Amino acid sequence: MSSVQILKPEQQTWVPREAEPPPARADTSHPGILRVLLRACRPRQWSKNLLLLAAPGAAGVIAVPLVGRDVAVAIIGFCLLSSATYLLNDVRDRHQDRLHPRKRDRPVAAGQLSPRAALALAAALGICGLALTAAVRLELAGVGCAYLALTASYSLWWRRVILLDIVAVAGCFVVRAVAGGVAADVPLSRWFLVVTSCCAVFVVAGKRYAELVDSARPALTRVALRRYSSPVLRAVLAAAAGGALVAYGVWAFRRPEHGPWYELSIVPFVIWLGRYGMLLRRGHGEAPEELILHDWTLLLLSLAWTVLFLCGIYVGR
Repeated sequence: MSSVQILKPEQQTWVPREAEPPPARADTSHPGILRVLLRACRPRQWSKNLLLLAAPGAAGVIAVPLVGRDVAVAIIGFCLLSSATYLLNDVRDRHQDRLHPRKRDRPVAAGQLSPRAALALAAALGICGLALTAAVRLELAGVGCAYLALTASYSLWWRRVILLDIVAVAGCFVVRAVAGGVAADVPLSRWFLVVTSCCAVFVVAGKRYAELVDSARPALTRVALRRYSSPVLRAVLAAAAGGALVAYGVWAFRRPEHGPWYELSIVPFVIWLGRYGMLLRRGHGEAPEELILHDWTLLLLSLAWTVLFLCGIYVGR
């Protein structure tokens, strides 16, 4: 007979079983809850809301104290609104995001933030954002509601329809530009809206193009993206860039009373679009805000355009 030997506690050793799965990465990092919430709000994408400065900046009223205060509050309000929409999208897309090499690290997809907590935070941010915009101007709160309605309709419908998904996302940029004009109480010219719309379509189509040609991703996670082709997106990019150049050129040459500054600003504008298009052909552009902030050539061209544009506003008067 074989005897059973009972080991004392100090003699016992633990042998791992091969069938036991390794712990999840989220369990090993234990990030703080505030850090998780902040990451879920995507603060890097708040830079998109600087588009609210475009209309008051072009009108030359951004330096007026009351206007500057209202625009600053409006930007904060739209940062909260945009974060609310990001959280909603993350909850809706959490299963698809887990298949994406970059999006799988988002807190909801990674399991660091529960869908219920994300929805509660989105509701709180949305209410606070609308309250801030209403404090500036009731019309601005209406623009904020339009922004939320557009993003919600995109998540529910337009994201599945080819080309309309590009128009819907580009419309969010246009709404931001309109919000800046409403916050500063300045009229918006049709040329301003055309240039903003064309540039927005250019950036969004570039994002879709970068997603389409990304060979590192095992599968296309966007439904509409499977129906796109490279020639179609290149045609959209060319049309949007051409429309932006024509509209901006017409606007710039219609303001000779401000000196040659606006006409000169066409040069960095054209080169910027060309540089961005070249980067798209290299496979960049899936995260437009990161591409713009990390490419020194785009930053220098943006700075040159800003200096010339401000000279047209303040020096040319």
